Amino acid sequence: MVAKTAPNRPPLIGLEALGQAAECLRTLAHPHRLRIVQMLLGGRYMVGELADACGIPSHMASEHLRLMQRCGFLTAAKEGRCTYYTIAEPHLANIMACIEARFGGGPQSG
Repeated sequence: MVAKTAPNRPPLIGLEALGQAAECLRTLAHPHRLRIVQMLLGGRYMVGELADACGIPSHMASEHLRLMQRCGFLTAAKEGRCTYYTIAEPHLANIMACIEARFGGGPQSG
C-alpha cells in the first residue's frame, strides 16, 4: 500500500530520520536540560553558571551539556581556562517557544 500525501503537503519524513529525531527529543526531555537550553538561547554561559541556575553540581551540569553536544545541540568554545557553551542548533528556539507557550507563565512555572 502506498502512503498518500495531501495536496500541498510535504512528503512524510522517513522512519530512520524520525528515529534520530526521537533520540534527540529524548535527550532534551529533562527539566535541567530544558533550563540550560532556555538560558543558552539568550547568550553564552559557563558550566558553573548553568549549574547554579539549575541548582545542581557542576559535574551534573557537565554531563547534561555533554549529552546535548553529542546530539549537535550545543557547541563549546575555550577562552583561556574558561569554556563557554552556546546553541548550535537554531531550531531549538522554535522548540523552546512551543514549550514556553504551552507551559510558561502558569502558577507552577519557576
